[in-house]
Amino acid sequence: MIRPSIGTSPSKEAVANRDEALLAQLGYKQEFKRAFTPLEVFGISFSIIGLLPSIASVLVYALSNGGASSMVWGWVVGSLFILSVGLSMAELGSAAPTSGGLYYWAHSLSSPRWRNLLSWIVGYANTVGSIASLASIDWGCAIQVAAAASIGSGQTFIATNAQLFGIYIALLLSHAVVCCLGTAVLARLQSVYVLINIVLCIVVIIVLPAATPKEYINSASYALANFTNLNGWPNGFAFILSLVAPLWTICSFDSAVHISEEASNAATAVPWAIVSSITIAGILGLAVNIALAFCMGTDVEYTLNSPIGQPMAQIFFNSFGEKATLALWSFVVIAQYMMGSSMLLAASRQTFAFARDGALPLSSILYRINSFTGTPVNTVWFVVVMAALLGLLAFAGTGAIDAIFTMSITALYVAYAIPIFARFAFDNNFKPGPFNLGFFSLPIGITAIAFMAFMIIVFSFPTTPTTDAASMNYAIVVLGGVLLLSLAWYYCPVYGGIHWFTGPVPNIDADRIDGTRHEDSVSVEKKAEGAVSVMRV
Repeated sequence: MIRPSIGTSPSKEAVANRDEALLAQLGYKQEFKRAFTPLEVFGISFSIIGLLPSIASVLVYALSNGGASSMVWGWVVGSLFILSVGLSMAELGSAAPTSGGLYYWAHSLSSPRWRNLLSWIVGYANTVGSIASLASIDWGCAIQVAAAASIGSGQTFIATNAQLFGIYIALLLSHAVVCCLGTAVLARLQSVYVLINIVLCIVVIIVLPAATPKEYINSASYALANFTNLNGWPNGFAFILSLVAPLWTICSFDSAVHISEEASNAATAVPWAIVSSITIAGILGLAVNIALAFCMGTDVEYTLNSPIGQPMAQIFFNSFGEKATLALWSFVVIAQYMMGSSMLLAASRQTFAFARDGALPLSSILYRINSFTGTPVNTVWFVVVMAALLGLLAFAGTGAIDAIFTMSITALYVAYAIPIFARFAFDNNFKPGPFNLGFFSLPIGITAIAFMAFMIIVFSFPTTPTTDAASMNYAIVVLGGVLLLSLAWYYCPVYGGIHWFTGPVPNIDADRIDGTRHEDSVSVEKKAEGAVSVMRV
């Protein structure tokens, strides 16, 4: 069962000492400032989910693969399965809240024979997934900016892929500057992000139905039962493909884990941030989708292909007119932009943690803390450069760049599934933290693993049954290519990771914590290993 805290609230100093002691038990010294309160940890997770701007970014997948009914019922189905994943991850995050998170868990919970390889795979999948998440968020934001320009120009402006790429690069660069700021500044922004997201959802849920002209109001039978399949797959498979919408929207909730070394009371704050952000997003997102389904009219093809170039923007335009839509849409763009900054923050911390253990190329450069800002500036710019390279898929066609949405889900699900699987499949000494599901851990874990494995296979398929080079699913090409290259490096003779990678490398002595000697099997094994030294520049 989930055990709540009992008794009086400990002092800030006591909480900080407890956080540092727990991190020391995991093998790491405190290097970041713990500037994130539990609410701000939730803010990171919820602002990356984004909700309304996220729904806007992937509405095309639901509309073309079932229309209104996929928007509503696809959201219900997807949210329930996502919650099972989040609950399983929350347990792991409560037991071992460290920035390495997923790959740390994969190593500590796997058998000695498989732990190094599985940790390696999870680390690279998580890195690729985090970078692809940033790329998809900022690409969605670029499309939203272009939609605003189209609305403002009387729908005469239609952005080319080159123009969208230019906007995309500008967004990435601005995010890099924001995420190089001090941790306290980034933490304080999270409450603002949460407020804007929730207000936007409430506006759509309440104001959109009131403002929509009668000709665009749909009946309940249409909004809840109409199935419009435009991509050519059988209806059942089309419905499954429509799950891209909820799965991409409610994703990257592991971001709370990656800032756990900057969070106060991490063992409690991290799991509750994951579960509460998924739950609130599921409920509010359903209400938003129902409002859209009732107010979008019946011409799905025009909504998808209008000169505005953004389905939700077109729905707003039909309901509010030009000026009101521009006013509301500006806040959608701001919220999406905030998602990008939160995602870069989490991705840079995950990359920093992986570099700390020497697994990435140029780890000695990436594992550095800037002495002025107290943030990993090098990893911020590394993630931005990698995301910019992913954006070059835009020049292969719209179908190619759209693959970054499914790529982010697929890569993260590989990273999510392995540590959950390892917990139950291998003999280990897993000790639950404050957040514990008790008897329900195993059935929920099995459900989560089976769902993610199934969706990884589904998202390897192209958007339509008939495809060509421009419309094929590049997610499997990029993700598969990166994972194959990482495995090639791992097994490379003489120089490969198999000869030197031993998983998470502690950077702290085992003699810690109130004079008590803590020597777990991992720390003893690693004490003689050379870890990359952190540098402050």
